[in-house]
Amino acid sequence: MPVAVPPALPHYTPAPSTKEDLEWAPLPVIDFAKASTQEGYAELVTEVCSAMRTYGFLYVVNHGYTQTQNERIFDIADAMFTQVPEDEKKRLVGDFQETGSYRGYKPRQTWDITNGVRDQIEQYNFHRAVTDPELQQHPGAIEPFLPELRAFTEHNHFNVVHPLLRMLAQGIELHEETFVKLHNFDSPSDTSARTMKYYPRSQEEESQTNNVWMKGHTDIGTITILWSQPVSGLQILCPDGQWRWVRHIENALTVNIGDGIEFLSGGYYKATIHRVRQPPADQAGYARLGVFYFGMADDDVRLNPLLESPVLRRVGVRCRFEEGHAPTMKQYRTGVTSAYGVSKLSKNDDGTEQEVIHGVVVKHYN
Repeated sequence: MPVAVPPALPHYTPAPSTKEDLEWAPLPVIDFAKASTQEGYAELVTEVCSAMRTYGFLYVVNHGYTQTQNERIFDIADAMFTQVPEDEKKRLVGDFQETGSYRGYKPRQTWDITNGVRDQIEQYNFHRAVTDPELQQHPGAIEPFLPELRAFTEHNHFNVVHPLLRMLAQGIELHEETFVKLHNFDSPSDTSARTMKYYPRSQEEESQTNNVWMKGHTDIGTITILWSQPVSGLQILCPDGQWRWVRHIENALTVNIGDGIEFLSGGYYKATIHRVRQPPADQAGYARLGVFYFGMADDDVRLNPLLESPVLRRVGVRCRFEEGHAPTMKQYRTGVTSAYGVSKLSKNDDGTEQEVIHGVVVKHYN
């Protein structure tokens, strides 16, 4: 039987990795290959839970996609920006202020960064179902690749997000399927994939924003997956209060937890503040292409701490909502999404800015 040949498209050539001596965040590398044995899996549970309590970030290797598959996804991601006419992009722009969802294109200069400088980020969000026309229409140039994108979202959901959720549940002595049952692939939620392209900015824009391309923030969902790429820009706020860079590891995943897991775990797991800033000098002039998978709990999940956890009962919880007033995942993510980059923020004495979404103080770090 002949082997199906995937549709052709231009090959994306990434920038070379930086050679600058940057201060890298000491994030643990989680090797999913260890899950093949009972002893190895037990070690992974300990490693993952420790990382998500300390840093809120980790790397995953041996996750099931080859380097060739990885490169193919970046080829498709780049095509979303280079092979789609501008008028078609405009037709498919998502109205995130109205819908509370980023589904579709977001053009450059949508968000206010600071001092009147707007972003230079173009992005395309697509629902994890990919091929359902009732949920989303895609640009014509991307239609031939939808089966590959559906396989990609399924891989992220079932082979990365669900295993990590099982480990996080075990870390607080709950049944391993506790979090998984809140993240159903076919239930209503805004779990989605995203491609983003950060374009270089002018020197004037850099000076006016202190080289910040995206303000420090926590993610609104539960599990975020960033497919590692070589243009440095991502930094996390480490436990000692210092910003450190996230290193590129070939065919690795950079994974962090968001507000959803922090709320559900009563603060036991940590949604870490992170930002994107101007790349180092030897990568100046390169666009930064990113591929993401944003996991969110089902829309109707109420973001209360899971007090049935023996661990949470022992160590206590940090509730972010008044009792009886926790929002659902849908209420929280639509509130934050519709306001991000366009709402008026109040400034604090420590230089941060903030807004209140469903009773939660959401801070932005410039």
